[in-house]
Amino acid sequence: MTYSTTGLPPTDSSASEPLDPDIAPGLLPESPDDREVRRTQTPLWRSLFHGVGLVGLVLVGTVILLGLVGPLFTRFGPDQQIDGAYLLSPSFEHWFGTDDVNRDLLTRVLYGIRIDLLIIFVAVPVGAGIGILAGLVTVSSPISDVVAQRVFDVILAFPALILGITLTAVLGPGAFTVGTVIALAEIPIFGRLTRTSVLRVREMPYVEAARVSGASTARVLLRHVLPNSLEALAVQFALSLSLAVFIEGALSYLGVGVVAPTPSLGSILATGNGYLETNPWFSAGPLIVVSVLVLGFYLIAQSISHNRRIGR
Repeated sequence: MTYSTTGLPPTDSSASEPLDPDIAPGLLPESPDDREVRRTQTPLWRSLFHGVGLVGLVLVGTVILLGLVGPLFTRFGPDQQIDGAYLLSPSFEHWFGTDDVNRDLLTRVLYGIRIDLLIIFVAVPVGAGIGILAGLVTVSSPISDVVAQRVFDVILAFPALILGITLTAVLGPGAFTVGTVIALAEIPIFGRLTRTSVLRVREMPYVEAARVSGASTARVLLRHVLPNSLEALAVQFALSLSLAVFIEGALSYLGVGVVAPTPSLGSILATGNGYLETNPWFSAGPLIVVSVLVLGFYLIAQSISHNRRIGR
């Protein structure tokens, strides 16, 4: 047993606290604020090029490509009636068969993809933009915040299909009505998500520092708060695109969406519903496309959400 020359008990280095294995020697542990900044500075696109994100991009990209260039390679028009082609089975000439008025189903599905994508890629960004703007503006004023939340409650009280039927009675059926329904359904979703994100992020020290340095409220919201809320908004945007596919298909299926003879995936499914027992291939094309789109958008949202949780 050894004694210290100072008269104090010897220091046992083995009894000291073990180092955190996640902290490299010589480095200070990362604070929660530093971790938050590092996570929000990671580009969102990184999560889309590996794992399920890449699979989702491939699925959605394939459908988009078919909608853009597919109609250029078909020999038929979307409304062209072919002599002697009544409810033909799938063949080399008609890959998806023909419908009850002698039209090529593959051609109609390709044109239907174009119409559906145009609706959802316009309506969802419009609804998201209005919702985000409302969330940013109202959170800075208690009175406007209360008013906005009550308006959101009224919109959310109506399911999308009921809202679509109601607007159809006022505006009439058509692509514009479907787009309006989708946009209205997205406004309260993005408005409340933005509000929640702003309330969380604006308490961060770097936001407080910007406010103390004299930055205006608008600059703080647009320069510091909104960019650090983009990941949650990106996840919701992908999920909203998936939901918009369902809304458009359901409204067209009910006959209050895109007006015939303009092709849409929902209207083709509605027509094929009467031939499920005798001609089940009638609905196969649009059903496959809708499933691929929904799955692709869901995988993209899942990939962004996973990246957000682990802070890659």
